[in-house]
Amino acid sequence: MSLTETLLLALLIIFSLPWAVWRACGGTVTLPLVVVQIIGGILLGPGVMGALAPTVYQGLFRLEVITGINAIAQWAVMLFVFVAGLELDVAEAWAKRRETSVAAGFALVVPLVLGAVVAFGLVQAPGWVGDKGQAWQAVLGIGMACAVTALPILVLFLGQLGLLRQPLGQRILRYASLDDVAIWGVLALILLDWERLGRQVGFILIFLTAAPLLRRLMPRLRESDRWCVGLIWLAASAFAADWAGLHFMVGAFLSGAVLEARWFGEVRVDAFREAVLVALMPVFFLSTGLRTSWDLGGPVVFLAAGALLAASVGGKLAGVHVAGRLLGWQRAETWVIGWLLQTKALIMIIFANILLDKGIISPATFTALLLMAVASTLLTMPIVTRRLAALT
Repeated sequence: MSLTETLLLALLIIFSLPWAVWRACGGTVTLPLVVVQIIGGILLGPGVMGALAPTVYQGLFRLEVITGINAIAQWAVMLFVFVAGLELDVAEAWAKRRETSVAAGFALVVPLVLGAVVAFGLVQAPGWVGDKGQAWQAVLGIGMACAVTALPILVLFLGQLGLLRQPLGQRILRYASLDDVAIWGVLALILLDWERLGRQVGFILIFLTAAPLLRRLMPRLRESDRWCVGLIWLAASAFAADWAGLHFMVGAFLSGAVLEARWFGEVRVDAFREAVLVALMPVFFLSTGLRTSWDLGGPVVFLAAGALLAASVGGKLAGVHVAGRLLGWQRAETWVIGWLLQTKALIMIIFANILLDKGIISPATFTALLLMAVASTLLTMPIVTRRLAALT
């Protein structure tokens, strides 16, 4: 087959197979389609399909096809993270800063520490730190991956539960938003390159100069023009961040974080996020699956994923319960907040992809983190729906 035909066949499989499986399983909110798509990417990767049907795998996912898939995936995830940045409400978080900082702080620090402890144990053995990484970078990166809350998926889940515009849903979004800011700050620290320090300082100075100017310009534009200018700003920020040695995802997130969702219209932002999730993100999930590795042995990777899952979920729930005690939350409310904030999926996968791209973690570590993210997200909706019934 020609390159175009092979790429289209790959896209046909990417979009049809997970959806068909999801529908066959009932298509319910307790089993999110995004989870099925992530699992589908793993199954279509080299560790499963590549082992079971190597000829088919090599014919379907040859280098040129993977290059095309990765290009689509990179743009898809930049759009998705841009929208995640738009969802941040820094003004609201500042207005309720005590509650937000206590809840977000404990929800972030406890799983970060527990995840770092597990990571410290892992890096004592060979095969977990990337070729270009140092042990402290891998430990901090893995710990942070355990602390991540997937803001875009959280928004999706809150919408499905009818909580997105409710006071409880808005509180949860505030906590997750503050943690997202911390996540990208830690990532910038991990990726700090002394050889490119001048470029990185230059990027920060230029960004801090351009962002206020853009914020003054945006409200004066027509809504349709705001979307065009927003995408131009996204591409420019992502390029500048990558040129500076940080990562294009850092620029993508910051480009959305300094803008206001209300300028683009809440309904249109929701529709845009849904369109990206349906039309583009499945390609990212497949490209992620193609990067999985079982070189250290399947049982070892699964054991590592289990330990990271325990640190992630247990740490998040413990941190939220401490915050709930300090802030006087109801017990049932605390459980709902804790389980929703432990959702991983997209942001953690994006974070882990960056660490893998930069050679800080190994493919085996990436696979363990990916399995942890899938399990974490898969647990969320069934448990939260039961906890919400207790709350009401």
